[in-house]
Amino acid sequence: MAAHSPRPFVFKWFKRIIFSTIFILLFFLFLYLAKLDNQIRSTFKDKRWDIPARIYANPLDLYAGLNLKQTEFEDFLQQLHYRHDKMLIAEGSYNILANGIELKSRDFNFWDGHQLSKHLKVQFSKQAITKIIDLKNNKIIPIMRMDPVQIGSFYPKRKEDRILIKLKNAPLSLTQGLFATEDRHFYQHHGISLRGIARAMWQNLRAGGFVQGGSTITQQLVKNFYLTSERSLKRKINEAFLSLLLEINYEKDEILEAYLNEIYLGQDGANAVHGFGLASQFYFGRPLKNLPLHQVAALVALVRGPSYYDLRRHPQRGLKRRNLVLTEMFKQNYITKQEVTQAQAKSLEVIPYKHRSVNRYPAFLDKVKRELEQHYKEKDLTTEGLKIFTTLDSQIQNRLETTVSKKMAILEKRPKSSQLETAVIVTRRESGEILALMGGKKPNEAGFNRALNALRPIGSLVKPAVYLTALMQPNKYTMVTPVNDIAVHINSDGEIWSPQNYDHKEHGVIPMHQALTYSYNLATVKIGMDVGLQQVINTLKKLGINRKIELFPSLLLGALQLTPYEVTQMYQTLAGDGFMTELKTIHTVVAANGKPLQHYPFTIEQRLDPAATYIINTMLQRVMSKGTGRSAYKFLPKKLALAGKTGTSNELKDSWFAGFSGDYLSVVWIGRDDNKPSGLSGSSGALQLWNILMKQIAIQPVNLIAPDNIEIAWIDNNGLLADYYCQGAKKYPFIKGSIPTELSPCITSMKVMQPRQPVIDKDGQPIKNQSFQLDSSLF
Repeated sequence: MAAHSPRPFVFKWFKRIIFSTIFILLFFLFLYLAKLDNQIRSTFKDKRWDIPARIYANPLDLYAGLNLKQTEFEDFLQQLHYRHDKMLIAEGSYNILANGIELKSRDFNFWDGHQLSKHLKVQFSKQAITKIIDLKNNKIIPIMRMDPVQIGSFYPKRKEDRILIKLKNAPLSLTQGLFATEDRHFYQHHGISLRGIARAMWQNLRAGGFVQGGSTITQQLVKNFYLTSERSLKRKINEAFLSLLLEINYEKDEILEAYLNEIYLGQDGANAVHGFGLASQFYFGRPLKNLPLHQVAALVALVRGPSYYDLRRHPQRGLKRRNLVLTEMFKQNYITKQEVTQAQAKSLEVIPYKHRSVNRYPAFLDKVKRELEQHYKEKDLTTEGLKIFTTLDSQIQNRLETTVSKKMAILEKRPKSSQLETAVIVTRRESGEILALMGGKKPNEAGFNRALNALRPIGSLVKPAVYLTALMQPNKYTMVTPVNDIAVHINSDGEIWSPQNYDHKEHGVIPMHQALTYSYNLATVKIGMDVGLQQVINTLKKLGINRKIELFPSLLLGALQLTPYEVTQMYQTLAGDGFMTELKTIHTVVAANGKPLQHYPFTIEQRLDPAATYIINTMLQRVMSKGTGRSAYKFLPKKLALAGKTGTSNELKDSWFAGFSGDYLSVVWIGRDDNKPSGLSGSSGALQLWNILMKQIAIQPVNLIAPDNIEIAWIDNNGLLADYYCQGAKKYPFIKGSIPTELSPCITSMKVMQPRQPVIDKDGQPIKNQSFQLDSSLF
């Protein structure tokens, strides 16, 4: 019997191995494709990008009478990246006229609704707006809210930025330009186009250069969205698989819209510019929907290579590529011969480079982020596309920065005043909104924020708390109570503390208001020790100081260390007539879809006796008219009736000033980071900077309204009850029941004053308590 041949057996065995191998490979391929499919579904659906939160300044309201020069308004428009355009072709453009500025404002979604673009004419006098005209109907309008200045962003780790657009809102010329140069058969292929690859190779050979790409729009999206920049066979295979899966799972229009928002088109400092929405603003300063054909084609030109065809750095390359895009659009019958000729005749018209994404005011934004972190996670702030509307007044902030730059340079020229630093906070007196903030003399440095973090002895800024504590005991202390400004020696923890006055003199028996006016240390210590250190600390707590304060006598003269922010909160309560409003930087937070998420409302709490606060504020007005703050009136009109207090720490290490007008409160600190002497007192340093700033912004006077339980009386030089005809007598406010009863010798006869009975002035008219505005220069 013949032996069986082994060939059929080997063949069957080989076939099994082949089929098994194929099956295993297909199985693993299926698993791999399932993994890729899951990757696509998990990242492409619902939320596709990490959108940074955008932070905006408080919008500027224009109205007749607003203290704003025409040049300042033009600077403001440039901050908004408005284009100077005589034709006013698009939103976000303006033109200078002989008697004003004509502009087209931008559409904007505010927290309270959408505001449409308006065509306006704003007329000016030398110092202010005189008229606002809506040129659509040629009618005067009372007020116009401008779109707000973007002052910063909270970026994700990848440092990307984009302005999302909808496909339906994209210019038709944009998609046509992309189809003509990037993917002619986008709506016909399934993610990969072999015909497109072959055609691109042929066109590039004919042109002698790179004219068309072989990758489809889907492939380009996959490269940007899912893959690294690695060049390898594995990456190309992944690209092909992901492109096919993307086409299977999603509609063409969804893919195209994602591409419009994802494509990388340039670099703004450390931040990548993604998407045509942001690129339009970045290169041309206008919304994508307003771009003419020649500028749309320029953006399409960047797709081939944003660095190589950079419209600013390499304008000739960019122009050549743009014209080639226009030619391809004409060949595909997207535009006419006339359109391509006209578009190619135009220049690029790119706006000058400005770092649009920079956080302009890092110290202020530091405070914004601290407030937000109380309610939002870090990921929410950097990925959800929130709009954060803040309280910052960009006009005041800019004036503050200019003032600090100039004044600090002058102060540092003094012999003993080098290496100075500063911190300044400006608030709205009525609401506690922080309008401007600097954490150092260099406004763009994001380092140590002295306004929030620098703990420094506050010197005499603490004294109003001492005197306020005394005034809350009206049966014992009034403005005219005699106090001793003489040497004092106090045993403090086994050591004798012997403070001195700034002038190293004793001033004897003086009325209490004079002790605060001239900031006498000895009298202040006497009063503080009498009312009790704990009572003074309680008053500081009521003023808004939350940190632990040690019971040391030296706190009466400002050995207490506070930050400029805490000092501002303290004086905000004084400026609020004893009602505390928490300082805030945020107005509203709005979600990416335009829905308001959180409002930060105005809150108020009565912390102090309004009558005692009224009296301390009249004393602070006298500090400004006759005392350590009197130099303010070399810069500002006396009708403002300012209130404030200087502060100086030991060895002139810290120079402070806190004061307010009717509309603004400002706190200034100047010193050195190494805690060496600054060579400046509160009057010679911080007050001088405060004066220049407030001269530019303060308009409303301090109009103190006396509570019902305040009575006004004439008092002579000895603190005795007098009348108008007594020589040297002056008017003073008193809490009801605390007017001195002992009569001045100058009075021959006087009826006993009944409760709530008003004092009669020289014309026989009653002085009305509720509307009485005390003239601090009279006492």
